[in-house]
Amino acid sequence: MLDLEIVPERSLGCDAWEFVLGMHFSQSVAIIQSQVGTIRGVQVLYSDQNPLSVDLVINMPQDGIRLIFDPVAQRLKVIEIYNMKLVKLRYSGMCFNSPEISPSIEQVEHCFGATHPGLYDSQRHLFALNFRGLSFYFPVDSKFEPGYAHGLGSLQFPNGGSPVVSRTTIYYGSQHQQANSSSPGGVCGAPLPELPLSCYRHQLHLRRCDVLRSATATQGLRLHMFTEGPGRSLSEGGAGRSVCRVVRFGSSAQRVCAALGAPARTYYKADDKMRIHRPTARRRPPPASDYFFNYFTLGLDILFDARTHQVKKFVLHTNYPGHYNFNMYHRCEFELTVQPDKCDTNSLVESRGAVCITAYSKWEVVSRALRVAERPVVLNRASSTNTTNPFGSTFCYGYQDIIFEVMSNNYIASITLYQPEGSRPRYAVNSIA
Repeated sequence: MLDLEIVPERSLGCDAWEFVLGMHFSQSVAIIQSQVGTIRGVQVLYSDQNPLSVDLVINMPQDGIRLIFDPVAQRLKVIEIYNMKLVKLRYSGMCFNSPEISPSIEQVEHCFGATHPGLYDSQRHLFALNFRGLSFYFPVDSKFEPGYAHGLGSLQFPNGGSPVVSRTTIYYGSQHQQANSSSPGGVCGAPLPELPLSCYRHQLHLRRCDVLRSATATQGLRLHMFTEGPGRSLSEGGAGRSVCRVVRFGSSAQRVCAALGAPARTYYKADDKMRIHRPTARRRPPPASDYFFNYFTLGLDILFDARTHQVKKFVLHTNYPGHYNFNMYHRCEFELTVQPDKCDTNSLVESRGAVCITAYSKWEVVSRALRVAERPVVLNRASSTNTTNPFGSTFCYGYQDIIFEVMSNNYIASITLYQPEGSRPRYAVNSIA
């Protein structure tokens, strides 16, 4: 049984780890993975068809805990303990819920102090005690209903009849705007805090990515980021320091590292596995492999040419649940403006307006505006153990110097921006302004 400490308006955890309000989904998953054998039977709940309108939820049924994430920002906004019998809970070192201690109204008041009168829901027979950043919910027998109209002080119970907490929620702010937080499919209206300083971990985090383009070609990316810095609050420019960098096609690996820092991982593209069967394979040294810089907190991969060590491709990830790479990257908040190709219809050149594409655009809208008519390439990933991909195939559409990877629900999983072979410069364009 987990023995955890509650910090109202902030966290639930212990000395070794804690779930902090505002932390990213991937950081919560990393905590759970580090506790294999202690936290078991974890479920991830999301909507296939409406991933932006239904909360993303991590459910731990064997521990009675549910983590509710904002579906757009993918950061933790509510921690819910829905089965009090499966976990021990403390506040400021004082235990108020365990197999030996029942979390009655008197016990909660003794541990947390006096509060303003609670709220009673006569339809659901549920009584709520609300503190700042913390709420307790008590199921109440109908015969006690009249006493709740006048607040906590008027309650009268027979011996042993005091109700006990059935559910506890930790949230940010003074009031929990509960729409239906007890249901995994419901949308919880609690406010979302800033990313906590404890979750920065000396990494750059992305605010916005502007794709720099000429009329029909990509030139590079302008990345608006933030990281640790002195001050009082992120909104005041204190706790987080804003950083803006431009990375272009042709930039060297050294310049990219100077602009964005060292990558979280370097990945080398796989060699041709059939090369060993060629007669000249033993006489020729293996060719160098192109390599990626993976920036997971930016939602970005950068591909370098093995010979020149210059940027030749960018991959922007949207991190939708149900995709093969979900949880590897934070969502890249990009903005891509594409000028559609001119259409020659009956000898008349038709000009269309520019199309703005973001991480939240649906492909059916984008393809209609760009008039993408070609058939897609079907992409079916599989793991190294030859198991099938449980999420199914995605579909890749090419347009100008862009490849759109589209999921079956019509959301864009990733965008690849590449530089055609004939347009690559002979020297690096080293700009990190």
